Amino acid sequence: MVGAPARRRQVAYGCGRGLSIRQACALMSVARSTLRYESRLVKRDAPVVAVMRELSDQYPRYGYRRIQVFLARRGHVMSADRTHRLWRLHGLQVPRKRPRRRVAAHRPRPLSPTGANQVWAYDFLFDACANGQQLKCLTVIDEYTRECLAIDVAGSIRSARVIEVLSKLISVHGAPRYLRSDNGPEFISRAILRWVTEANIDTAYIDPGNPGRTVRTRASTASSGMSVSGCSGSRTGSMRRS
Repeated sequence: MVGAPARRRQVAYGCGRGLSIRQACALMSVARSTLRYESRLVKRDAPVVAVMRELSDQYPRYGYRRIQVFLARRGHVMSADRTHRLWRLHGLQVPRKRPRRRVAAHRPRPLSPTGANQVWAYDFLFDACANGQQLKCLTVIDEYTRECLAIDVAGSIRSARVIEVLSKLISVHGAPRYLRSDNGPEFISRAILRWVTEANIDTAYIDPGNPGRTVRTRASTASSGMSVSGCSGSRTGSMRRS
């Protein structure tokens, strides 16, 4: 079904082809009183769409649900339905296929920290007990002091537990300015994005094509003297990359 804006454009096209306004409106079933109507939504949504385009350029692999979290951080609080409507209306879809998944080169990233409690890096390490039970270790370090702030070990660690660990660290050390991680699903979930927004912490990700930064983070954490106990059988094997 053709909407009213499309029919008004058809009226303009008919007038350009030699029809009178009365004839074109009758042909397209458009009331002449609405011919020059201008939608208020276009003006109301213009600032939001501008911010949405900017965020879409910075985070090309994020969909409208995650962009909604960043919009709220910029002061544009809206429902998921309105975000989806604007996202589809302006063609801001996630690319279906890319040769390589890269972080946008112009995404803002912090420089090397110049003091303690500026940038925290967190990541996962995996190990296993002698009985085959898999262990997942959440590690958090201060990039400046190289201090291992936390090592949380469990069979499964989801976003709720990540938030709990970080909240306890903030209550002790205060909030950092940046949280650095890779682009794993645990670190870009909507729950994590909402939490860092409420905590007024900026997110930062490893540089494109530089996985060595994550490797160095894991190595620094592992060398901090981690020991795992409480599982049946002694721990065996070395830490594997997540």
